[in-house]
Amino acid sequence: MTDVIFPDTDRTARRNVTILVGAQAFLGAQMPMIFVLGGLAGQSLASNPCFATLPISLIVLGSMLAAQPLSALMQRFGRRAGFLTGAAFGAMGAGVGAWGLIEQSFPIFLLGSLLTGGYMSAHGFYRFAAADTASDAFRPKAISYVMAGGLLSALIGPQLVKLTADAMVVPFLGTYLAVIVVNVLGAGLFVFLDIPKPTPPDENSPKGRTKLELLRTPRIAVAIICAMVSYALMNLVMTSTPLAVVGCGFDKANAADIVSAHVLAMYAPSFFTGHLIARFGVERIVGIGLALLAAAGAVALAGVELTNFFGALVLLGLGWNFGFIGATAMLADSHRPEERGRVQGMNDALVFGCVTLASLSSGGLMNCAGGTAEQGWSAVNLAMLPFLVLAFGSLLWLWIRRGSARIA
Repeated sequence: MTDVIFPDTDRTARRNVTILVGAQAFLGAQMPMIFVLGGLAGQSLASNPCFATLPISLIVLGSMLAAQPLSALMQRFGRRAGFLTGAAFGAMGAGVGAWGLIEQSFPIFLLGSLLTGGYMSAHGFYRFAAADTASDAFRPKAISYVMAGGLLSALIGPQLVKLTADAMVVPFLGTYLAVIVVNVLGAGLFVFLDIPKPTPPDENSPKGRTKLELLRTPRIAVAIICAMVSYALMNLVMTSTPLAVVGCGFDKANAADIVSAHVLAMYAPSFFTGHLIARFGVERIVGIGLALLAAAGAVALAGVELTNFFGALVLLGLGWNFGFIGATAMLADSHRPEERGRVQGMNDALVFGCVTLASLSSGGLMNCAGGTAEQGWSAVNLAMLPFLVLAFGSLLWLWIRRGSARIA
């Protein structure tokens, strides 16, 4: 097979992608660290076990609240300013979370989680930054390569959890202190990023479509729906996984290994997801992603052995990869440059709004929907069904609509 040769204009894009891959790998390691321990730490601090996953929900809520301000900041001052701001929020969030653990205060710990959401939001924009300087041919591959950096974060994060979770007298404190170090060191990568600041608009510049007009654009609407469902369902199940694993008689090391396998499955396909999108079309790849999410639910419902947990979480990661990266590529090709900040901020606000609801629901379903961990885990996975139907339906509608337009 002949290698694709990208134009010289992609030299800067490839350099930026390399830096963003490094940021995804190193700075991104804090996300599996926090997601492995957030629910367990919450369970140890909360007076009501139904609120165990509230710290993770607050992270996602913080990400939703930060999405549009960060997008506006980057539209005005550039990507570097936004990403440095995100790393600062990551360090502050971990610092406040560590304080909450020392004081055994659930409200302080929740405040730290909310601040951490600022990092999570900035982290979500890495994929859009990869597309900024890329040609049309290189764009889907640039997005998928940056997402592939998460493969290393899947290895680094859980291993740091194993090294630090019980390193101090206060449980989990060592992990949160390690997250501070990750943010401080990782922020240095953005010094080398070379993405021009957007040209400030003047009164004669194109204004682009309003948010309502953008949402009424079929391709944009379907891209956002599929992104919301892919990310929210992944979060719904992953948030409860450590609680389910420990509740079913396994230990924290097993939970860390399962989350590690899950995050590996989330990012490993990114080395070829962009090529698959280019060859088979973005709608097909998104559809496969949704089917894999459905398969993850089926495997989880089949039993609560370690093999079921590993199988379900690997399928969940693969489904997220195809569904979310595909939706991102669909969105990136559906708006004009002057609409970039508006549509990307709106997309991530809606996506993380749904993820917030999913993570809030996760703890309630897991701990309060049945008398046992097995019943709670079943409730979590059954809750995926209506949202998968919605996403499949919207994708099918887009296919039918496009086919009708061709016939006409």
